[in-house]
Amino acid sequence: MSQQKQSVIVIVCIAFILSLFVPTVTADDWTQFRGPNASGVSNDTGLPIHFGPDQNVIWRTELPPGHSSPVLTQNRIFVTAFQSNKLIVICLDRASGKRIWQREMTKPRSQELHKSNSPASPSPVTDGQNVYAFFTDFGLISFDADGKERWRLPLGPFNNPFGMGTSPILAEGNLLLNCDSETDSFFLAVDKNTGKVKWRQERPEATRGFATPVLYQPAKGSLQVLVAGSLRLSAYEVATGREVWWIRGLTWQIKPTPVFGRDSLYILGWAGGADPGQQEDVPPLEEILKKLDANKDGKLAKEELDDQRIKKDWESFDLDRDGFLNDRDWRAYRAKRSVQNGVLAYRIDNQKEMRGDLTESHLLWRYQKSLPNVPSPLFYRDVVYLLKEGGILTSLDPKTGAVLKQARLRDAPGDYFASPVGADGKIFTLSHEGKLTVLKAGGDWEILAVNVLDDLCNATPAIVGGRIYLRTHSALYCFGKRDEAKSS
Repeated sequence: MSQQKQSVIVIVCIAFILSLFVPTVTADDWTQFRGPNASGVSNDTGLPIHFGPDQNVIWRTELPPGHSSPVLTQNRIFVTAFQSNKLIVICLDRASGKRIWQREMTKPRSQELHKSNSPASPSPVTDGQNVYAFFTDFGLISFDADGKERWRLPLGPFNNPFGMGTSPILAEGNLLLNCDSETDSFFLAVDKNTGKVKWRQERPEATRGFATPVLYQPAKGSLQVLVAGSLRLSAYEVATGREVWWIRGLTWQIKPTPVFGRDSLYILGWAGGADPGQQEDVPPLEEILKKLDANKDGKLAKEELDDQRIKKDWESFDLDRDGFLNDRDWRAYRAKRSVQNGVLAYRIDNQKEMRGDLTESHLLWRYQKSLPNVPSPLFYRDVVYLLKEGGILTSLDPKTGAVLKQARLRDAPGDYFASPVGADGKIFTLSHEGKLTVLKAGGDWEILAVNVLDDLCNATPAIVGGRIYLRTHSALYCFGKRDEAKSS
C-alpha cells in the first residue's frame, strides 16, 4: 500500500472517531456556546493575527450589555442582552451586522448575582432557524427566524447566590438545560417545537453548577448528555433522562465545561477550599449533634456552633436559608471539605458499554496546579490547554497530563472569563480587560500577537466562515483579513 493511501486511511479513521463524540454541524454554523459540542474548535483557516477597533474590522454593531456569547447560522447571529428591567434577544444579519429584529421581555424578578455575572450570561442556542434563550430572571423563551415568539417556559426563581451561567443545548428535538442551585436542582429536557417538558431529572445533591452540557454518542446505544455539577459528572440518556454512568470526585462548584479529546474526556473544576492539602475529614452530623445540639431538635442553629468558619460564612452552608444546618446542608459541607480541585482525564470506551460508577476504573490522570476558575479547557491538535487568571497558559500532554509548557501571556495579565478557542493552527485567548492574544498552537506554544480592544470582555469568541465574532461590553465585532499584509 502506498504511503499516500495509508495517509488517507488514517485521516478517514480519525474523522470517524471524532464524529462519535461531536455531533455533526454544517461548516458555516456555530450554533451554541463555544461552537460544536462546546469544544471551542473551528476548522476555519485564513484568520487574521492582528485586529482591533480600527484593524481588520469587517463590521461593528453596538449592543446593550450582556455576557452571553454570539451564536450563528449561515446568515444570522443571535445574542442576548439586558437593559434596566428588560431582557433582550437580538437577531443580526451575519454579513453586515445590521439588526434584523430585537425582542424584549420584562423581568419578573431580579435575583442576586455575583459581581462578575449578568442577567444575560447564558448563551442562546439555534437550530438554524429558531433561537432559544435562557435567563436567570425569566426562564426559557424561543423565537422564530422572523422574531415571532414560539413559546415560553417560566423557570425559577433559583436559589443560587451567583446567578445562573449554564447555556442550553439542542439534541434530538430536545432543548436541554441544567439548573443547579443550592436547593431544588434539576436537569430538563423540553420539546424544542412546543416548549413542553419531556422529562425532568432531579439532582438533590447538586448545589452550584455553571457548566454547559456536552453530548456523547456511544458506538452502540442512544445519545447521551453529560452534565458536570457539584461533586459528580452524570451521563443521561437524551431520550429518557435516565442516568447511565457517572464520575465522582469533582469539586463542589463547577464552572468550566468539559471537553472531549479523541478517546478521552477532560473535566476541570476549581472551588475555594478544595486545593490539595486543604481537605478535612468532617464527622457526620449524628456525631456533631451529640456534642452541640443543645435543644435536641436534630439540627444546628448558628448559636449552637463553635466553628467560626461556618458562622462567618453562614449563608453558604445554610443552603435552604431556613436558619439551621440540616442533614443535607451538612452532607454538602462534608463533601466540600473532602474533594480536591483538578483536571481529571477519563478514558471513554466508545466500543464498550459504559455503565455505573467509572470514577476509579476509567481515570487516566489528574493535574492539580495552576487551575483556571472560569475558562473551560481546550483540546486542540493533540494538546490540552488551560487558561488561568493572570494570563497563565498551560499546555498538557493529553495522554499523561505532563506539563509541556507553562508561562504568562505577556502584555495580557488580568482576569479571564472567556474560554480559549482554537482554529487555523492558532489559539485565541481573550482577557476581561480586552486583550486578545493570538498564539501558535502546540505543546511549546508561541505568542504571535497581543491585540487591544479598548473595552471589557466576558464572552467567548466564535470562529466560523473565515471570521472571528467577538463581543465586548458595548459591541459585537466581526473580524476578518482585510489589511493583514499592511499591518504585518
